[in-house]
Amino acid sequence: MASFSSIGVGLGGSVDVNGLIKASVDAVKLPITRANGLNDQAKFTEAKISTFGKLQSLVSSLQSAAGRLSSVTGWNAVSASSSNDKAVSATAIGGTVETTFSVEVSALAKAQVATSDALTSNTAVGAGSLKIELGRWSGGSFTPGTGSAPDIAISATDTLADIAGKINGANAGVTATIVTDVSGQRLMLRGKNTGEDAGFRLAVTDADGNLGDGVGLSRLVNGLAADPGVNAAANATARINGLFDVTSATNTFENAVAGVTFKASQVTTAPVDITVVKDGSTVKKNVEDFVIAYNAANQALNELTKYDKATGTGGLLQGDSTAVALQNQLRNVVQSMSSSTGPYQTLSSIGLGIVQGGDLSIDGSKLDAALKNPDAVKALFIGADGSAATADGVAEKIKTATSQLLDSAGFFASKDKQLKAVLERNAKEVARINDRADGTEALLKARYTALDSQMSRLNALNAYIGQQVTAWNNQKG
Repeated sequence: MASFSSIGVGLGGSVDVNGLIKASVDAVKLPITRANGLNDQAKFTEAKISTFGKLQSLVSSLQSAAGRLSSVTGWNAVSASSSNDKAVSATAIGGTVETTFSVEVSALAKAQVATSDALTSNTAVGAGSLKIELGRWSGGSFTPGTGSAPDIAISATDTLADIAGKINGANAGVTATIVTDVSGQRLMLRGKNTGEDAGFRLAVTDADGNLGDGVGLSRLVNGLAADPGVNAAANATARINGLFDVTSATNTFENAVAGVTFKASQVTTAPVDITVVKDGSTVKKNVEDFVIAYNAANQALNELTKYDKATGTGGLLQGDSTAVALQNQLRNVVQSMSSSTGPYQTLSSIGLGIVQGGDLSIDGSKLDAALKNPDAVKALFIGADGSAATADGVAEKIKTATSQLLDSAGFFASKDKQLKAVLERNAKEVARINDRADGTEALLKARYTALDSQMSRLNALNAYIGQQVTAWNNQKG
């Protein structure tokens, strides 16, 4: 609140006008500032918005966990192993047929390397331009690829180090390095990618127009423009089951065997066996992840809706019927029954029991025993039809329920909209009261200013009359 120091002179100078005005303004603003007033209510609503956002994230995690158990591919997990991981490693996608095959690696993929003749160190090479074409070397001839080859301008004062910097800055598909030996400096180029289609050739345009005179920029032709021979870029080559030759521009072979990817790290001297089997550990981990996700949501709701009798305090959502309804909905769907006709219809039948507080616990021995019959456990989560098309399995029901909660028109979206509407109404009411307080302040200032002016005039008149009376008395005396 703005203050002014001159007011009060007419009132004797001892009246705290600013204090009186402030007290009146504060009284108008009391609905905003008092305990549990509009400011506190806004903070409470903002905290609720944040809290429901965190609950939404927890329910989303639960939906994802249930989704892995309701997906057919989630039950087709496989693992791939190698008899020699250092030489050949392997992975396989879900649903890949169980199989074993051998791999022999005869060559690893490599990038082309080419080096120029030695030149005197740190001296200018010569003016002109360079062009680096990417493509394939075969039988001593070069076939350019489809990409463009940038022209790199070289000035008369550029050294090999300068030229290397310009090549690296041109993003020409090669890396340039300077090698110094007893003969001088050499420009070494290495392709950025491996594979026989990632070769390169250096084309030189010498400013003197003569590429055969052995002077100027044409000196880079030797070693960089010719067939690199054994230093050419090459594919990795391997043989499967001793019969089928396969190649890869990298050292990774994808789908040479359907669903399997293997990566060569060494040339082998003996066949490496790759084995693909069903992976029960993945299914168990999916079940454990589901329990963790559910318990996280349940524990959060327990904490938010609890009431502590000893301290007389409650959680942020204590008494919020929508939060209680959300928790009950999640608990009910977790305890629902599957349409499975096998030995398992509920989560408790495979060792997932409800404990005090609503959390799920895992009986490891019971779960391990159930997973020895994976088709029956699958039917529990996906339903009797074994398909994700209908929501008749426990995981499918949980996924459906959480999807509805997370829908753009579902529980969390509606709750967020409702709370933001409350916040908006609160802000409007705060603005209305502040406007009223501003008006009160302006009115009081005007009245006190007018009163002060009037009192100043009366004080002046009183002083004048006193002077006149004194003068009159002096004349009579």
